[in-house]
Amino acid sequence: MFRRIAAFIVLIWLFGFLWFAVALPPPVPSDVRTDAIIVLTGSQGRIEHALDVLKADAAPRLLVSGVDREVTPGEFAAEFSVPDQLMKCCVTLGYQAYDTHSNAKEAAQWVSEHKARSVRLVTADWHMRRAASELGRELPPGVTLVRDAVPSRPSLGALILEYHKMLARTALNLAGR
Repeated sequence: MFRRIAAFIVLIWLFGFLWFAVALPPPVPSDVRTDAIIVLTGSQGRIEHALDVLKADAAPRLLVSGVDREVTPGEFAAEFSVPDQLMKCCVTLGYQAYDTHSNAKEAAQWVSEHKARSVRLVTADWHMRRAASELGRELPPGVTLVRDAVPSRPSLGALILEYHKMLARTALNLAGR
């Protein structure tokens, strides 16, 4: 009996992981407009994509959540070729976040301050499900969250780790935490 239960649990985990790894969320078409963009720092391509969306006028403002405290706005602008005028009017660097949960808290506060009713979340495809779940729990009621996943090539190890983090967050959510 124990073997059957263990085999069933392993099969559930395996099928869940296969779904997680194969059906990564896609990017959003560039013509989708929102009130704001939130990009979580991390893997390559996230910030560049968020800035492209901002420059395409698909949203009027951008929060970069999880910026290292030592990075100045000037250094950021130089690194990502952001014109001064765009940096001053439309880009906020968030220095409070250090993980996905604190990204969500920082972003939700910024969304409230800017009274945004729709937000485009930009992060890596493998990170999107958990990041969107975390942010969705923190956003004010009535805010629409658009998931704009940046395609990537995650390693098997990164996928397994992220899948376990997502399972743990789901379990905590079900437990009411």
